[in-house]
Amino acid sequence: MLLEKNLIGGTWTGGSDTLEIRNPSNLDEVVGTYGMATAADVNAAFAAARRAQPAWRGATIEQRSMALDAISRMIFEQKDRLAEIMAREGGKTIPDALGEVVRAGHIARFFAGEALRIPGEKMGSVRPGVDVEITREPVGVVGLITPWNFPIAVSLWKISPALAFGNAIVWKPSEKTPGISAAIAEIVAASGVPAGVFNMVIGRGPEVGAAVVEGADAVSFTGSAATGRRIAVRCAERMVRCQLEMGGKNPLVVLDDADLDLAADLAVNGAYFQAGQRCTASSRLIVTSGIHDAFAKAVATRLEKVRIGPALDKETQVGPVIDESQFEKNLKYVEIGKQENARLASGGNPLQLSTRGWFLAPTLFADTTNTMQINREEIFGPFASIIRVADYDEALAVANDTEYGLSAGIVTTSMKYARHFQANVQAGMTMLNLPTAGVDYHTPFGGRKMSSYGPREQGRYAVEFYTMVKTSYLAA
Repeated sequence: MLLEKNLIGGTWTGGSDTLEIRNPSNLDEVVGTYGMATAADVNAAFAAARRAQPAWRGATIEQRSMALDAISRMIFEQKDRLAEIMAREGGKTIPDALGEVVRAGHIARFFAGEALRIPGEKMGSVRPGVDVEITREPVGVVGLITPWNFPIAVSLWKISPALAFGNAIVWKPSEKTPGISAAIAEIVAASGVPAGVFNMVIGRGPEVGAAVVEGADAVSFTGSAATGRRIAVRCAERMVRCQLEMGGKNPLVVLDDADLDLAADLAVNGAYFQAGQRCTASSRLIVTSGIHDAFAKAVATRLEKVRIGPALDKETQVGPVIDESQFEKNLKYVEIGKQENARLASGGNPLQLSTRGWFLAPTLFADTTNTMQINREEIFGPFASIIRVADYDEALAVANDTEYGLSAGIVTTSMKYARHFQANVQAGMTMLNLPTAGVDYHTPFGGRKMSSYGPREQGRYAVEFYTMVKTSYLAA
């Protein structure tokens, strides 16, 4: 069945091309066939957004708050349905999917509150008889480009502040997860947000994504570093702001004094859950010599017990990767690791299960160096490597020796090293005795270097991107 799931100016439309989505846990199951938008559809969406935005900007803060509260309530009410959609089309296990849906509901609820707390300031002037007011205004029409790995949480942490602060939206979700994107759009459309304020166009990046970048007053993008770099260049040429989240090659440092069981559990959780398809995943396990061998053995032992299977199976801990392209990419890096003389300590092979799917045994390489390709490039799969170092100083140097800087963790019982790591690791987020993956919904999210560019996402810091500051002088 063809699903007409582009939303433009309050009307659901199809597209000139179609996209068939199959269940990555069961390739014999067609989840849906979707109409794909074109650049012309994107232009129509921007036209609708520009017509609708002035009225939304003029809406009361209570109206915007109530719309976001309605979005939050509908997400919570439909959490089981939304989680199943994500599991069927994206391969995310039901517990992971439910966790993400609940987080999205909390995000919308948080920004329902922020809509009532748009900050401003009143200042004195150096001139007598003059008052100064600093206020925030919406940017206008924002273009949002979101990924497939967290299709509801990342989308809501862009959509929610954009709406809370009075902007209109043209949203391009990933074409790999159109079903959950359409479900989100249905919820937003039913929330009381006027037609045209929120628009969704499903399509491929080179055509539809590029058209979003061309039409927006500001662009918020989550995806690959290569694409983010191109967006940054084009936004600079157009003199519009951009906000980019572009991945990571995140280190988890394990020191000799670490609790071995905790360290191994954190590594498996951070590197392999959600099939490793998280920008905050622990892909480089940097371990000091005294604990290295025991740690490598403990991680490999745990990986042998991880239950790989279909996403809807209640016993499954790690599901499939998203599609054939990602599957082949992961296998390519397994071969690269072998060619670089890294030792394959566990996994690295396709799995034949009861259903045809993109199942890969969790991959662990040992005896690696930080100069190897598998330690330089983001792989985005159930894949990690262990790097042996002599001591804390070398561990910190290796952790920082990367073009990325999103999340970094350390496992230690020493507050001296924990505090030094927190202050000196080149990352936007640090974790002490926690997985590198996993963040709260009310705190700022983002990194350094090639991981992030522009203002932070999430929490109160989102106001910096989605509003413009105006300074007004008033004669008394």
